[in-house]
Amino acid sequence: MSIVVAPEVAAALARGGSVVALESTIVCHGMPYPKNLQTAMEVEAVVRDTGAIPATIAILDGLPHVGLSGEQLKRMAISGRQFQKTARRDIAHVVASGGNGATTVSATMFFAHKVGIPIFVTGGIGGVHRHGEQTMDISSDLTELGKTPVTVISAGVKSILDIPRTLEYLETQGVTVAAYRTNEFPAFFTELSGCQVPCRVDSPEECAKIIHANRNLHLGSGILIAVPIPTQHAASGNIIESAIRKALKEAEEKRIIGNAITPFMLERVKELTGGSSLEANIALVKNNAELGGKVAVALSNLQKRETKSKLL
Repeated sequence: MSIVVAPEVAAALARGGSVVALESTIVCHGMPYPKNLQTAMEVEAVVRDTGAIPATIAILDGLPHVGLSGEQLKRMAISGRQFQKTARRDIAHVVASGGNGATTVSATMFFAHKVGIPIFVTGGIGGVHRHGEQTMDISSDLTELGKTPVTVISAGVKSILDIPRTLEYLETQGVTVAAYRTNEFPAFFTELSGCQVPCRVDSPEECAKIIHANRNLHLGSGILIAVPIPTQHAASGNIIESAIRKALKEAEEKRIIGNAITPFMLERVKELTGGSSLEANIALVKNNAELGGKVAVALSNLQKRETKSKLL
C-alpha cells in the first residue's frame, strides 16, 4: 500500500526522533467548522511544544496520509462529515474508491504502525457497549489494541459504555492497561470509574520504559495509557457525568436496551448539558497530547541511549 508520509514526519522517523500520531475523526465528526480546525491546530501545537512532531492521519482522495499540511487540515475541517468515518474495516473500501476518510482509533493505529510511529494520542477510546453481552457491540478499537503494537494515550472510556467489561476484554486481548498518576481507570469526564488498573505510571519516562520493553519483546499488542481529566476541568466533567447517570436511569425506565441505548444516551446527554461537553472534550485531548509528546520524547531518548551503549 502506498502511504504518503509528510517530509517533516519522515525526517523525524529516519533520525529516531519523536513523533505522535493523531486521529482525524475528531476533526470531521467531532465538532463544527471553524472550531474543529482551531482545535486540530492547537493540539498539534501542544505536541510541538514538547519537542515532538505531530502526525495527523487521514485518507485523502484514496491515498493514506501520515502528517497533514495546514491546507489539508483546513480542507478536512471544512468538508466535515463529507469525509467518511473510517475504521480498520473501511480502509480498503475508501482507498479503492478514491474516497476521503477521517480515521478512527483503529485505522489511525494501523497506519501509525505501518510507518513506525509508536505513540498515538486521542480523546477517548471505544469499548464494550452496555448490553454488549447480548448485542456483541464491541468497538474495533479494542481488537486493534490487541494486535497492533502502538501505545494509545487517552482519557479512558466514557461511562456511557460498560467499563468493567471493556477492561475484561482488553485483558483477553493481552493489552497492557496503565493509568497515569492514579490507581483507578478514568472514565473520560471523571477520574473515577470504580475500576482498578493493573499498572500505574507516574512519569513520561516510566511510560517510555514500558513501551520500550513491549517493543523489544515483540509482544505484538498495544498499550493503553489512561489519563485522568485535568483538575481544572473536573467540575464541568462532573456535570457531564451526572447527565450520563441521569440518561442511564431514563434508559432503564424506558427499557431501552441493546443497540438502541448508545444513540439514546448520546442524544440525551447532549440535551441535558446543552452541548457543554465540547470544551471539556477539547481540554482532555490537549492534556493527552501534552503527555503523548513528552512520552514520545522520553522514548526517543531511551532508544538513542540504548543504541549508543551498544556501540561502546
